Amino acid sequence: MRIDRVSTAESRRLARALGKVSFVLPGTLSRRSTRCGRPGCHCHSDPPQLHGPYWWWTRKVRAKTVTRLLTDEQVADYQEWFDNAKQVRSLITELEKLSLKIVEDDPRSARRPGGRRPSPTSS
Repeated sequence: MRIDRVSTAESRRLARALGKVSFVLPGTLSRRSTRCGRPGCHCHSDPPQLHGPYWWWTRKVRAKTVTRLLTDEQVADYQEWFDNAKQVRSLITELEKLSLKIVEDDPRSARRPGGRRPSPTSS
């Protein structure tokens, strides 16, 4: 199978960009303020004075949501890793699109199992 120069160059560009990425952290980092369970606390007044803000890192581990609270110092240390994860996901998406285009443009991909081509009237 032959792949055109443009696609090969784009693939190499994406691979180089992926190779420059260091540590990555999956999941979502959000900043939240909360209410506690004590009824007389200032967080239940009108207007409420919520606790926090706190940094919440949420991710999936074996199909379960795991949340960890991070300090401001940890967020400063790890922010680049969260950004790197977004960059990796974006680069992988580009690489997948490029690969899918190559497969879709391949005249052999129109074949059905057994080597038959689809008829023009079938869906």
